Amino acid sequence: MTASTTMTIRLDPQLKEKLGRLADGTRRSRSFLAAEAVEAYVDRELAIIEGIERGLADVEGRRTVSHEDAMASLREVIDAMAGDTA
Repeated sequence: MTASTTMTIRLDPQLKEKLGRLADGTRRSRSFLAAEAVEAYVDRELAIIEGIERGLADVEGRRTVSHEDAMASLREVIDAMAGDTA
């Protein structure tokens, strides 16, 4: 069993009721489902922040392509695909 800690949060009564219905329907505890939801949210938000940080590092390191160059490359690909299907 992994170690855990306790944290108290405030929920809107309707959200608590929905969480209870979900817990009953899945035969899981409200605590388990809340922890799963918090973990998914934190993982998603951290991934976003890390992506932004990587992007900023790319800008700082001049590892970027101008909008005009990117659009020109896309147009070439689209044109090539259009020629293949004709």
